[in-house]
Amino acid sequence: MKSLEAKIQTAGEVLGESILKVDSFLTHQVDIALMKEIAQVLAERFAQEGITKVVTIEASGIAPALYTADALQVPMIFAKKSKNITMTEGILTTEVYSFTKQVTSTVSIAQRLLSPKDRVLIVDDFLANGEAAKGLIDLIEQAGAEVVAVSIVIEKSFQQGRKNLENAGYPVVSLARLDRFENGQVVFKEADV
Repeated sequence: MKSLEAKIQTAGEVLGESILKVDSFLTHQVDIALMKEIAQVLAERFAQEGITKVVTIEASGIAPALYTADALQVPMIFAKKSKNITMTEGILTTEVYSFTKQVTSTVSIAQRLLSPKDRVLIVDDFLANGEAAKGLIDLIEQAGAEVVAVSIVIEKSFQQGRKNLENAGYPVVSLARLDRFENGQVVFKEADV
């Protein structure tokens, strides 16, 4: 997605060898026009797949997931990283390690929100090692639902996430694929859409 790549080049900041800071448009402040464009691209890509739910993990995946769900006209569910007092029964849980935060969180979804009839599109902001996606897949499959694909706004292709997910049999669709960082700039691989 050329407009996303252009935004990464102009507003993203390379930090070290493996971190891309995109808080001005994705992970802290949200560029609404860009999210709508991302949603339209994903909705067109998955229009014929019978998607019934979009699932993400809080917090930075919520914006692209919400707009994608809206474009597909289906509900969006986000896995919570902390349990609140209203989540008392029928809770699906799994452990997820965050590469960026370097912490493990117990994430959860209310079981009643997913069923074996659901065809789920996972939408998330980043793919590094695939831990968040694997956690979401675990939650979805605990409910008996089907994961149609994992869609990612920004993929770090130099890490193992895509390989791990594809080796496990899950299609990955990324809008921007980072090949490497070179002299403080991002070098891209060809994106999936």
